[in-house]
Amino acid sequence: MNEPIATIVVPCYNEEEVLQQTVPVLRSVLSRACEEQLISPASTVMLVDDGSKDATWMMIEEFAAHYPNVTGLKLSRNFGHQNALIAGMESARPYSDCVITIDADLQDDVQAIHEFLLKYHEGFDVVYGVRDARETDTVFKRDTALLFYRIMKMLGVDMVPNHADFRLLSRRVLDQFVNFQEENLFLRGMIPLLGFKHTKVYYNRGKRLAGESKYPLKKMLNFAIDGITSFSIAPIRMVTWLGVLISGLGFLYGLYALVQHFTGHVETGWTSLILSIWLIGGIQLIAIGIIGEYIGKIFKETKHRPRYVIETQCSSNEELAKSQNMVSPKS
Repeated sequence: MNEPIATIVVPCYNEEEVLQQTVPVLRSVLSRACEEQLISPASTVMLVDDGSKDATWMMIEEFAAHYPNVTGLKLSRNFGHQNALIAGMESARPYSDCVITIDADLQDDVQAIHEFLLKYHEGFDVVYGVRDARETDTVFKRDTALLFYRIMKMLGVDMVPNHADFRLLSRRVLDQFVNFQEENLFLRGMIPLLGFKHTKVYYNRGKRLAGESKYPLKKMLNFAIDGITSFSIAPIRMVTWLGVLISGLGFLYGLYALVQHFTGHVETGWTSLILSIWLIGGIQLIAIGIIGEYIGKIFKETKHRPRYVIETQCSSNEELAKSQNMVSPKS
């Protein structure tokens, strides 16, 4: 039986400080797997430059020129982490039997890739890398992440807790994945939606090798909002029920006011009036904001713009370069 061709997809955004350490580590992982005949010698590391403003792409070109098992993909601008992952996955699909995704900072344990491949040979199409410990994360980040998973579960979204984007996908999964044409793809929720035989590999999350995190608080919040609104209409239903509740309270308050009027206990005052206006006004603005999130997503979907645009790619392996798809698929 021929060994499967594996591609490790690494999204990169301003990662010049870390790539000098990342690439040798991932190449050694490939070498070990090849020696153990878990993968084919044709397996590669694909570095996807997501519109970096530093020397990231120059470094990728140098690595690709010196090492036949390293390839590069350059997007025309910054399309975001999720779209960079999708670009790498879809570009690797035509010639790969399985694809492994991992962030460039290597906080995810690369040694777990060996376990991924063993599980793949056991017949699993999806292998999730799950963080067994998060000591390197701040208390705030750890607690908010757990809260996010709980909220998603309450909304009925099937997600793997403490799993980010460190995973292995077989060719069968990738073939089905490309059929999902949404503009707003939330991979952590989409992959479980695909089904297929899956398992988990637990690992300890380490410290970032160099540089700074590309997910500050603002991006984390936007990421969470995208995840919720991409998979559930529960927030809109909550607004509806909140409106029903407030209407009911308003009706009861109206009865109370009538009783007070007819019994002669009417007291003039502006405090209750102002508070009511602020309360109702605030709720209305929140409701409009939530509905606006969904309308915004509809607006993006109707335009059918591509999720990413590939500017160029590099590889010292001519046969591999020819087999890679240079056309950006439409969303």
